[in-house]
Amino acid sequence: MDGKTVDGDIILDVRDLVIKFNLRGQTLTAIRGASLAVERGETIAIVGESGSGKSVFTKSFIGMLDKNGWIDSGSIWFEGADLTRYKTEKEWLGVRGKKISMVFQDPMTSLNPLKAIGKQIAEVYELHHGMDKKQASEAAISMLERVGIPNAGERHRQYPHEFSGGMRQRVVIAIAMACTPQILICDEPTTALDVTIQAQILDLIRSLQAEYGFTTIYITHDLGVVANVADRVAVMYAGKIIECGKAEEIFYDPRHPYTWALLSSLPQLGIKGKPLFSISGTPPNLFNEITGDAFAPRNPYALKVDFVYEPPIFYVSPTHWAASWLLDPRAPKVEPPEIIQQLQDSWKVQNAWLQNGAEQP
Repeated sequence: MDGKTVDGDIILDVRDLVIKFNLRGQTLTAIRGASLAVERGETIAIVGESGSGKSVFTKSFIGMLDKNGWIDSGSIWFEGADLTRYKTEKEWLGVRGKKISMVFQDPMTSLNPLKAIGKQIAEVYELHHGMDKKQASEAAISMLERVGIPNAGERHRQYPHEFSGGMRQRVVIAIAMACTPQILICDEPTTALDVTIQAQILDLIRSLQAEYGFTTIYITHDLGVVANVADRVAVMYAGKIIECGKAEEIFYDPRHPYTWALLSSLPQLGIKGKPLFSISGTPPNLFNEITGDAFAPRNPYALKVDFVYEPPIFYVSPTHWAASWLLDPRAPKVEPPEIIQQLQDSWKVQNAWLQNGAEQP
């Protein structure tokens, strides 16, 4: 099984991807056989702790792995081509930016501090759309207006340091959208922003998606962000996707103990009078070969088999699966943590109201 859970038009199909890095003479396996099928037009979020492999996984879609990294095996199917076979920069330029664009966490690392904002956007129109300088400049101003930059006709002459963090992120989104991509990858796009600006940026991306019809892939550790934007959620741990399903399935009916732990860590789900939950232990050392379930040493619900054999995929529904031995019919019945049970109870109440045709209380 490859863990595909969508029946629609697949725009990106990643199968058993393995990515390795050479660090100080040692080999680190950052991605350990990850699979993900992305449907055209959907919004999917890849979530997990820092170091789980989210950014490395998605950078491989646009050929932006560090020089000491390589795709060891697996495939990335896009428009009938396996992107893992691309070796030259010329090949990647036909995909990167033009068809798959990426918005990074810190806009200052994406923008040239010595070049005016408008010029940086205009270059995209010149390169990818063949416009002359005047046409490109006009298109750049129009795109700045579209992403909510006030007085764009004047501000396009300014430099990155003259913009606030939220405005710089809007500029980076404008550069990505100038290519009219089919897929937009957003790597922690709101982490450095305050809550009010976060909401504005998420609303902007959502409105652009509705207008242009692209597919959005979010990379985040913030499940609060995911709840507001995602159609589906893929949970990643130690270089593998270990649970995937519709957003409501992951939030209200999670089945992998790691997903339980992530949700239990949400501050807004804390129980009054009790300390906030934190996941014990640390992620595994990916320089070493992992035996069994990578999460087993940190998992209070681990079975003996978890330390010996890697769990296969078990389907909970046609759209929801998890790689956990707890889903094996032979496994003992284990109740999820109290917080997860509360989420499940609230979901049942909501569903009951909806099935009865009533509005939620």
